[in-house]
This record gives sequence, structure tokens and C-alpha cells, in this order.
Amino acid sequence: MLEVAQLRCERDDRVLFSELSMKLSSGELLQIEGANGSGKTTLLRILAGLSGDFHGNIFWKEKKLSSMYADFRLSTFYFGHKPAVKGELTPVENIRWRASLRNEAPSEHSILDALEQVNLAGFEDVACGHLSAGQHRRVALADLSISASPLWILDEPFTAIDVYGVAWLESVLAKHVASGGMVIITSHQSLSEISGSVRKVKLDDFAGGSLEEDYDDEMDSGAFL
Repeated sequence: MLEVAQLRCERDDRVLFSELSMKLSSGELLQIEGANGSGKTTLLRILAGLSGDFHGNIFWKEKKLSSMYADFRLSTFYFGHKPAVKGELTPVENIRWRASLRNEAPSEHSILDALEQVNLAGFEDVACGHLSAGQHRRVALADLSISASPLWILDEPFTAIDVYGVAWLESVLAKHVASGGMVIITSHQSLSEISGSVRKVKLDDFAGGSLEEDYDDEMDSGAFL
């Protein structure tokens, strides 16, 4: 459903990656690997539609992403380094608000159960401005666990969670993939729970050189709007 063709990205006078092509279909998890600074977060932001700083083509459901952007945004859950959590809202209110952006309406029971799963029981009605950064991440992970979005794009979601949290999140990912969902993830985690559904892309294999290197200027710009 998601296809990337000849993707190239430049940053700070160097090419992060070039000639990157890949496909992702239902029931697959794509793990992006690479050294620090190789462009993993940049790639995920591009794939999530948050950056147009690239050359190449991205297709969603076999059509150019630029023509399917509204559908794509409603079909995607993005988890970045800084979770989008409003400090003035409680965890329950944050999940309702975030879900509404995806045209989803989870039940009160499912929200409370998800918060309990991430060890936030008792904090349901506390304004998130009084919670720690780690608890903000857990609010976002609780939201992820009940999201119906078919495509999850996750940037280091295992950061700062304990052994129980790792096992729980692996089970959430496994359930999503088993039900036909898709995941693109950056992580150093082995993902043993879903090893049979994991494909890996090593960004170092697509590392570019200097900006002076020639490339196809006829390639479409990555601007979405």
C-alpha cells in the first residue's frame, strides 16, 4: 500500500540517503536501521508527510501521495521523539483528542484499559502538564495501542520503557501486524515477537556522497502541498 521510489534527501551539505526504494504491504513490519546521523528520523518524518525536503516519489494505494494526502493522514499514526500531548488535558482527554484527529472514537473502557496497560492507572484525570516526559510517551503509547490506523510510523518507541513495557509493546505491534496492519519503525530492539513479519532496511546501504554528485533532476519534488 505504501511505496517509495528513488528517494533522495540532502541535509547540512551532505546526502543522507539516495536511490532508496521500498514497498510495504498489509501485515508487514519494516524496521529502519542505521548509524546515528544516517537519517532515520528524517526518513520517518518524510514518510509520515511531515517533511517535503526530498526528491523522489512516494505512493499510497498506488497513487502519488500528493493526490492522496488527506486519506493518508487519516490512515496513519505517527509516534515521534516528542509525543503530541497537550499539557492542559488529562491522559483520557488527550487520547480522545488525538483519536478525533483520525476520525476515531474509542470507548471509555478501551481508553482506561490502555492507560492501565502502560501503568497510568490513577493518573487518568491528572492534567498532563503535571506528568513527566516519560509519562507523556506512555499516554501516546496507550493511544497507539487502541488506534485503528492501518499504518503506524514509529520513531524509537521502545525508548525509556522497562522490560514489561518492551514485552507489552511487542505484543501490540504483533497484534497490529497479524490483523493486516503495517508498521515502519526505527528501533534497536530485536522484535522477537514478530520476527517472521519483519523486513529490514539499512540506511547505510543508501548513504549518499557530496552534493556535487549528479542525480536525476527530472525527479519529482517531494513537496506534498
